[in-house]
Amino acid sequence: MTREYPPEVYGGAGVHVTELVAQLRHLCEVDVHCMGAPRPGVFVHQPDPALKGANPALSTLSADLNMVNGASNATVVHSHTWYTGLAGHLAALLYGIPHVLTAHSLEPMRPWKAEQLGGGYRVSSWVEKTAVEAADAVIAVSSGMRDDVLHTYPALDPNRVHVVRNGIDTDVWYPAESDAGDSVLEELGVDRTRPIVAFVGRITRQKGVAHLIAATHGFAPEIQLVLCAGAPDTPEIAAEVTSAVQELARVRSGVFWVREMLPIGKIREILSAATVFVCPSVYEPLGIVNLEAMACGTAVVASDVGGIPEVVDDGRTGLLVHFDENAVDEFRSGLAAAVNELLSDPARAAAMGAAGRERAEREFAWETAAARTVDIYRSLT
Repeated sequence: MTREYPPEVYGGAGVHVTELVAQLRHLCEVDVHCMGAPRPGVFVHQPDPALKGANPALSTLSADLNMVNGASNATVVHSHTWYTGLAGHLAALLYGIPHVLTAHSLEPMRPWKAEQLGGGYRVSSWVEKTAVEAADAVIAVSSGMRDDVLHTYPALDPNRVHVVRNGIDTDVWYPAESDAGDSVLEELGVDRTRPIVAFVGRITRQKGVAHLIAATHGFAPEIQLVLCAGAPDTPEIAAEVTSAVQELARVRSGVFWVREMLPIGKIREILSAATVFVCPSVYEPLGIVNLEAMACGTAVVASDVGGIPEVVDDGRTGLLVHFDENAVDEFRSGLAAAVNELLSDPARAAAMGAAGRERAEREFAWETAAARTVDIYRSLT
């Protein structure tokens, strides 16, 4: 059970479900129940039309009820994110089957979601707490995430919380050359003779876009920034980022902002061309985007939050910068210093990129994630 499924994939949870399902189908029968537009091969569930214009949390819960009704043939139900947590919980109660819940993030650790959902944030938090505490098994996408789950929900039995890390498809994400006839960098006007720093992510407080923009003021003058950032959570944060990017572009050259979602091939080109990828997240249970950059052979500068240190090997595949919400200026200057350090030594950055590719191939296979997930299913049936 998932909100996101191709072609409607917006974030890491959607990528996770897409890749996990593809591998699970080699090991067991899988029915996908998702939300959004009708498409073949999956069961799609819509919100109640009577709730059009209601708080998004209520619309989501009505889709959850439809999802429960459609899952009567399941022997195990596996939900992803709070969007389908209640569907998984109710299906377990209604049909007497085990509920496995994958925690991709935790609502109490994302208070800024109240800006987007209003009172719906209290609803989503209640849904998550109810589903997590009742689930037969909870899967955390990193050891750091497991710690957060147990800290946030102390009533939960630690023996029910398992770690299955996200993976990366290194046949999709790999070092790629630009196509002279179809280059996104050429379209943007990026100067390939100057170093490039890249960012890919949604415009949300969680992803730390504002911190990166502020840090870029401290980058060496020759460094360019390719900012692939869209889908703002709220009009307010969209306006904040727009103003910050405009001011940045006013005082330095080489600022390129891509607001639309790009196809994988174009993202792969940007990541491969970058000398450094920056992940300034203030909360990140794992961070699939760092794996994507590493698989493309690019060094990573990232915050040291959540599961990121389990992905980015500090000093070997990139550099980690400490984040403290009470020391934001130090975090921003630290990001700038780390980027400048790597850009001043291209050979070191290239070696980190090569090490990152090797680490992604060796330690983050989706096949392994699927096998561990099936083991959890079998332990409950």
